[in-house]
Amino acid sequence: MENLITVDLFCGAGGLTHGFIKEGVKVVAGVDSDLSCKYAYEKNNNAQFLHRNIEELSAEEISVFYPDGAVKVLVGCAPCQPFSTYAKGKTKKSPDKKWKLLYEFSRLIKEIHPDIISMENVPGLKKHRVFRDFVRDLERLGYEVSYYIVYCPDYGIPQSRTRLVLFASKYGKIDLIEKTHMPENYKTVKDAIDNLEPLEDGEVSYLDTLHRASKLSDTNKLRIINTPEGGSWKDWDESLVLSCHKKESGKSYSGVYGRMRWDMPAPTMTTQCYGFGNGRFGHPEQHRAISLREAAFIQTFPEYYEFVEPDNPFFIKVVARHIGNAVPVDMGRVIARSIKRHITERDIKNIKNIN
Repeated sequence: MENLITVDLFCGAGGLTHGFIKEGVKVVAGVDSDLSCKYAYEKNNNAQFLHRNIEELSAEEISVFYPDGAVKVLVGCAPCQPFSTYAKGKTKKSPDKKWKLLYEFSRLIKEIHPDIISMENVPGLKKHRVFRDFVRDLERLGYEVSYYIVYCPDYGIPQSRTRLVLFASKYGKIDLIEKTHMPENYKTVKDAIDNLEPLEDGEVSYLDTLHRASKLSDTNKLRIINTPEGGSWKDWDESLVLSCHKKESGKSYSGVYGRMRWDMPAPTMTTQCYGFGNGRFGHPEQHRAISLREAAFIQTFPEYYEFVEPDNPFFIKVVARHIGNAVPVDMGRVIARSIKRHITERDIKNIKNIN
C-alpha cells in the first residue's frame, strides 16, 4: 500500500509507528514534545522526528508529508494521565495542559482533512467531555466514527492492558480485526521474557545494556525474597509490612510490591515498571524487579529495537518512560491491519485516484 501515508502524533519512542511499519504501512513522520525520544524513533523507523508541542504545531507542517494522491492517515495517542482516576471531574478549562491535547488533535484534523484517523488511549477517556467533543467534531466533519475497548491479551500481547481504540474514516466504518487469541492461548510472562539471562538486582547484562535491574535496598531484597510468585506484600511477615499498608486505607493496594506469574500475562507496563515497589513488577522467580529489556519485550518491542545510542550513558527513568508510555508494538499492528482491511474493502485507493 505505497500510497498509504501515515503521520504519528504523540509518537514517543515509536511503538505505534513500528507496529504500522511491521504491517507494511509507511509512516513518514512522528511528532512529540519529548526530544529524548528522537534517537529511538528515527533509528528504528526510518521516519522523521518532529520535535514540537502540539499546541504550536501547524497544519502546514504536517500536510507537507502527504504527497498528492496519498491516502492520508493521521494517528496518535495523547498522553493519558489527565484521563486517569485522579483527574475525574476536570473539564476543558482544567489547568492541566495535557487535558487540552485532544482538542489540539481535533484542530489539526479540521485543518488537514486526513482520510483516516486513529486514536488510542485509556478506556476512562470515553467518560469525559473531551472525548464526546472529539467524536462530535469528527462526525460534523463527515467522518464515520467507531471505537472499541481492546483487551491486549486477545491480540497476543502478553500484558493485561485494556485500551480504547478509535477509528474515523471518510469512507465508512472501520471495524477492528477479529481477536487472534483466546484465554487458553494468551501469551504469558514466560513467553515474553523466559529466554533472557538471569540477573541479580543492580546487575547489567554483558550482552545487552538494556537488560539491567534496579538495585534493591536490603529491606526490599528481604521483602521480595518473602514474596511468592503472583504474591504481594500481603504475603509478608508483619515486620516487613510498611506502616501505610497496615492502615485501613492502604489495604486495597494489593498490587504493589508484587511478583508477576509465569503462566499469566503481565500487568500493564507503566513508566515506573523498573521498581519493585511501584506495582506488580517483581520478576516471577528472580529476586528483583523486571529489567528494562523485559519491560520492552512485554510491550512487544522486538529485540533489535534501540532505545539509546550505543556506548552512551543513559538514565533508567528516561528509558522506562519511553517504554511505559509506548503503545505496544503489536497493538500498532492490530490498528494498522484494521485500517488496511478497510482500505481494501472500500477500494479507497481507486476512489482517491478518481478524485
